[in-house]
Amino acid sequence: MKAENENMPHRRDFLKEASILAGSLLGNSDLWAGANDRLRVALIGGGGRGRALIEEMLVTPGVEIAGVCDVDQNRLRQRASEVEQKTGRRPRMETDMRRLLEDPSIDAVTIATCDHWHALTTIWACQHGKHVYVEKPVCENVFEGQRMVEAARKYRRVVQGGTQRRSWGRFRRTHEILNSGLIGDVYMSRTLLTGYRAPIGFKPTEHPPSWLDWDLWLGPAPKQPYHANLVHYNWHWFWDFGNGEMGNNGSHYIDISRWFMKKELPTRIYSAGKRAGPADQGQTPNAHNATFIYEDGSILECEIRNTYTAEASEWHFYGTKGYLHFQENIMVRPRVFNVEVYLEGSKEPIPDIGTYDDIDHFGIFAQAVRENKPEMLTCDVEKARISATHCHLANLSYLLKRDLKFNPQTERFIGDDEANALLTREYRQPFVVPERV
Repeated sequence: MKAENENMPHRRDFLKEASILAGSLLGNSDLWAGANDRLRVALIGGGGRGRALIEEMLVTPGVEIAGVCDVDQNRLRQRASEVEQKTGRRPRMETDMRRLLEDPSIDAVTIATCDHWHALTTIWACQHGKHVYVEKPVCENVFEGQRMVEAARKYRRVVQGGTQRRSWGRFRRTHEILNSGLIGDVYMSRTLLTGYRAPIGFKPTEHPPSWLDWDLWLGPAPKQPYHANLVHYNWHWFWDFGNGEMGNNGSHYIDISRWFMKKELPTRIYSAGKRAGPADQGQTPNAHNATFIYEDGSILECEIRNTYTAEASEWHFYGTKGYLHFQENIMVRPRVFNVEVYLEGSKEPIPDIGTYDDIDHFGIFAQAVRENKPEMLTCDVEKARISATHCHLANLSYLLKRDLKFNPQTERFIGDDEANALLTREYRQPFVVPERV
């Protein structure tokens, strides 16, 4: 089976074409959001994903990193210095993102903060006329995702979710194969996400360090004492700031499953799990199974294990004519992918289905901004927030310890006031996600 497609550009060709296209639009088209031939972008959040986004921006033609924001003064200086060393220009440095959002010379922002800041930052950015690249999960709860889409559409901004596997060639090719009907009607998928995470222990409450603006770090979350298990990264395992592994990496895996199956929101959700292993300060489960059932009876299952295992992360797709197995080894670099397709009961897979070149995930965002066409994105905010919503529904079922029935049209639980109350959260002034954007 041939996997070549002349319409799938190589990354270098794509970037070259994007640069030429940008040059043809700049200065003579009201589609262009920028003031000149540069797309001026500010980075908000300078952790691991922030550093990775810097590298992606540096290799994207026509993009200038104009500003860096972090509430950690050490990270702020470090990221700004890295940009200066590689470009010869020192970006504007701010602790408070609002100062950067008010800057009319900045065209777009990339958001790599803690989960609980994603939605409000996106909404503020759209309201200030900025385009947005926001990391996964794009929102911390269901209500926030709805408001993010509303803001993107109201202010006509391009908002890209950071679920970049949709841009990777192996996934694009597999998506094409499944949607060609090769294995028939796909009625079930099973996802296994593995990766050991050590217990985080216990840290005492103490005064926040001098280099950290603790009030801004908390932002929309409830006021509470500082402890070192929150800053940095382990915030993922606390409900006020993160969504556990279900939202952290499960958002990637569920996004692929529902993309391949062509599914939107489910009608029924059940999940269960626990925090296995030695007791620690974390709140979210590190062993978590979730089942999503759709209106037509199709099933999507996601199993997460952060405990010891020798298994690689993988997807299984079951169709009326065959079966597809997709394995991703995330523990090695470069990552290893393996796809096998078995048809009509055969014990031998068909020949390799091939792959496509990767599409540059940030590069396509930059091009979509220049043309002001959200439809060019591989993961528009609406797609990203639906995948994130799956994670939130799974977490709510886990917390409530019961099966939940959901109306995909109203995006409310059916006859369940307790569950509906958890679709949003209490916000701390002045960091409030508005009812109307």
